[in-house]
Amino acid sequence: MKIMVAVKRVVDYAVKIRVKPDKSGVDTTNVKMSMNPFCEIALEEALRIKESGAASEVIAVSAGPAQSAETLRTGLAMGADRAIHVETGGAALHPISVARILQALVEAEKPGLLILGKQAIDDDCNQTGQMVTGLLKWPQGTFASKVILDKERQVATVEREVDGGLETLCLNLPAVITTDLRLNQPRYATLPNIMKAKSKVIKKVTPEDLNVEIKSDLEVVQISEPPKRKAGIILSSVDELIDKLKNEARVL
Repeated sequence: MKIMVAVKRVVDYAVKIRVKPDKSGVDTTNVKMSMNPFCEIALEEALRIKESGAASEVIAVSAGPAQSAETLRTGLAMGADRAIHVETGGAALHPISVARILQALVEAEKPGLLILGKQAIDDDCNQTGQMVTGLLKWPQGTFASKVILDKERQVATVEREVDGGLETLCLNLPAVITTDLRLNQPRYATLPNIMKAKSKVIKKVTPEDLNVEIKSDLEVVQISEPPKRKAGIILSSVDELIDKLKNEARVL
């Protein structure tokens, strides 16, 4: 059984985000980029499933401009067997477009399991996994905090966190799983594996090769930073605190 994992290149989580002066987007010039943390967790889970003997191959896939292929190098260094990059040039990729690309890749590669991070830390959309599930008409297990694969019965058991506690789902394969933070701790790519990954071939395709049209009904009008937080003050008494909460903050 093949496992396909979608990975995304994002601004590194430790970098302070800067908005472009014209407010058209986030400034990524000379900014450190890395694999989305939730995607790292998804790839780690796929690798663990393969190491347990329940899968034969892990395929890392990514979509975006040419630079996003570097994220796939990280995936290969972590242990992915193959990598596919869908080069979209400068086209804006919204969740529905990514879902259509993943649908086409799944139909071409025919994996038994598609694993994605539950969301990306740049747009926080949390939509792609659910959208591709609808397009494929596959069962889904979102926000997975534990995954158990039964190779003989072709069933995946997914434990997920919900508001009331834990929920356990039993999914017939093929299926889509999106990963939560508590699922695992991703491994580090070692230097020897990073060097080996540089010589590995990344298959490049275009949306046209997959018969996918990149379009969206969404338009980003403006991106702006949140308002600056006001400096705190030290109050001399509880009465003064209650007065400010009531008359200034108006929360009482």
